[in-house]
Amino acid sequence: MCLASDPKGGDLQALLRAEYASALVAIELPKPGALPSLRRARLWDLDDKLHCPIIGTCISIEELQRLARRFQFAGPSDDDFTVHVEAVGLARNRNPVSEALQRHLEKKFHLAVERFGKLKSDAEVRQQWIECCNRGEVAGPLWAVCTHRAVSAETRQRAYTDIHMLSHQVGAGQAADARRLAHLLAENADLKRSHAQETAALRRQLADATAGLAEREAAAEQAALYQKRLQRFESGQAYVEMGQRLLALQASHEALLSSARQVQELERQLKESREELRRLSVERDTAVAEREALEHLLQALDSPVCDKAGGDDCAGCSEALTARCVLYVGGRASLLAQYRQLAERLGITLIHHDGGQEESLSRLPELIRGADAVVCPTDRISHNAYYHVKAHCKRVGKPCLFYRGGGVSGFAVAMARVSRGEFSVAGSEAG
Repeated sequence: MCLASDPKGGDLQALLRAEYASALVAIELPKPGALPSLRRARLWDLDDKLHCPIIGTCISIEELQRLARRFQFAGPSDDDFTVHVEAVGLARNRNPVSEALQRHLEKKFHLAVERFGKLKSDAEVRQQWIECCNRGEVAGPLWAVCTHRAVSAETRQRAYTDIHMLSHQVGAGQAADARRLAHLLAENADLKRSHAQETAALRRQLADATAGLAEREAAAEQAALYQKRLQRFESGQAYVEMGQRLLALQASHEALLSSARQVQELERQLKESREELRRLSVERDTAVAEREALEHLLQALDSPVCDKAGGDDCAGCSEALTARCVLYVGGRASLLAQYRQLAERLGITLIHHDGGQEESLSRLPELIRGADAVVCPTDRISHNAYYHVKAHCKRVGKPCLFYRGGGVSGFAVAMARVSRGEFSVAGSEAG
């Protein structure tokens, strides 16, 4: 419903008054005990009498004309009143036009709908409507009140009658204009404060812009430099220089690849040399030990044979070992005589067991208990004999030396290690 006076004459005013009067005749009140709606009402859910004031008040003529052209429910020559009446008639039922009007009203007055949506009771809705009317705020609150889920028929009727009476005062417009003027004055004061804040913000922006002038000048100098570089690219000189640099980089790259391959080869050779050095060091240490043992053997061979080998007199002899009785397990049977000859010169009584080749392994525990120490060449003994010797020596606490080399020199090295108290399995005597 338009609140402005109709410039076309009194006929339209008479038609509007007749329509309002007919709508006021039947006021449907809710039945006692009726529950409020669970959702907000849609435009087509409202009473027919509310469509005219809602469309006339909440939708401007320009907006209504656009909808009429879009949905073609009015001709080009139809006046504003005809378009209004057609829209009111279409709003009574759900159809594309009423749905478009619903969406338009929801979008246009979403702030008022949200504000009224926070109200939970009909009394709060009515009080808010009265306050809005006193401020001259009508269109948005009218739509929010009519579609509120908690509103009663009496409150809708109150809004309807207020709009109806307000339409009679539109010609003069004094009361609404006065309320609106007061509201505008308050808004003007707010705008002045906002203007002052915006002015301060603009001043700060101006200061920032002034401070950034030096940066822009530096950017201009940089742009001039880029322009010169661009000219070099366009002339082709830059491409020539880049080609020369690329050739130099390719040559350098090939040289680096060659150097990298040489480094890898040197690293490989260095690794092999280190492994060879480690192996030679082990062999050297072994050879030194064998040499010392052989020297000791030669000294023993040069000295006269001891007639009291294994006796009590060996305790003061420098050539005698602490272990006077040694069990030798395994080794070469062909060298057994040389083992015994060397042991006799060192003052040792040598007991031999072939490690299970012909002799039974069951004799080992008895032989181990009767010896002072046990020596065993690991490369000249079976696995079964090795584990028998090792387990029994641990069980009875007998010192045992495992070594590699079944020759005479290896036996001499073993005797030298026994003389120094070096054992693989330390017995009670070595512990």
